[in-house]
Amino acid sequence: MAMGIFLALIGGAFVCVQNTFNANVKKRISVWSTTALVLLLGFAASFSAGLAFEGTGLFKFQAEPWFWFSGILGVGVVACVTQGVQILGPSRAISLVMVSQIFFGLMWDTLGWFGLEQVPFTWQSLLGVLLISGGVLLFQLGPKLKQKQTLNVNSGSIEAND
Repeated sequence: MAMGIFLALIGGAFVCVQNTFNANVKKRISVWSTTALVLLLGFAASFSAGLAFEGTGLFKFQAEPWFWFSGILGVGVVACVTQGVQILGPSRAISLVMVSQIFFGLMWDTLGWFGLEQVPFTWQSLLGVLLISGGVLLFQLGPKLKQKQTLNVNSGSIEAND
C-alpha cells in the first residue's frame, strides 16, 4: 500500500509539471499541435520503455478491445487540462481536475462501470468528496477574499479594496 501511495503522489507531481509545461507550449502553438506533440512524445517514450522492460510482451494485449482505445481519451485530457492551466493557472486547474477525478472515481466505483469491481456507496465517501471540494473552493476563493480584506493606505486614509 505504501508503494501505491508513493506512486500516486509522484504521478500527481508529474501531472502538474506536465500540464504546466503543456500550457507554456500552447502559448506558442495551437492546442492541437500541443496535444499531438505531447502524445507523440509520450508514445515514443512509452513504446521505448515497453520494449526495454517487456520485450515482445509489450504486444500481448489481454484487455477488452474497447479498452485498447483509452489513449484516445488522452487527447481530451491534454487538450482540456492544458487550456484549463493556461486560463486558470496550474494550482487552480489541477485542484479542479482532482475534484473531478475523485467525484467520477466514486461514481464509477459505486456503479461498477468500466470493468471495475462494484464498491458499495458510503456516506463517508460522499462526505470525503464534499470536504475535498470545500477545501478546493476555499483554496480558489482564498486569495480573492484576502485581497478584499487587504487595506490600502491611500492619501492618508485607509480604504478596503473592492
